[in-house]
Amino acid sequence: MSNKEPLSRISISLPESLLGGLDEMVARRGFDSRSQAICDMINRDINEHRSQSGDEVMTGTLNLVYNHSTPGLHKKLYDLQYRYIDEVISNLSVNLTDTHTLAVLLVQGPADRLRLIGDQMISLRGVAHGKLLLNSYLIPPIHPLPES
Repeated sequence: MSNKEPLSRISISLPESLLGGLDEMVARRGFDSRSQAICDMINRDINEHRSQSGDEVMTGTLNLVYNHSTPGLHKKLYDLQYRYIDEVISNLSVNLTDTHTLAVLLVQGPADRLRLIGDQMISLRGVAHGKLLLNSYLIPPIHPLPES
């Protein structure tokens, strides 16, 4: 939410127990106000809805923990990254143990295509854990350097 964006005021009715839970969350998470906390929750829900709604272009990360000693897994993961080179922007891999690696892939593209990529990678034998996290913000375009 932009600070320059006009605000609209709304009124909602809540059961006392829900209001108590909201106030507790506001205090624990350090929000300035109930309104800020509610805006955060609505933004997350709208983002989740957009990520499930099909072909809206989104950015995100695909987080994988995999056993790098699984035969052929490393090649399969890299082959998928090359197959989807337009959507896989970047990748970072870190060895966690002598057998497990954490890979974080930065992705951008239509939500349904990103879910397909995530499903294909997460379902590979040897992947211990995987999660695709999408958001509706986009990576700014890269502009060519000015000619000198």
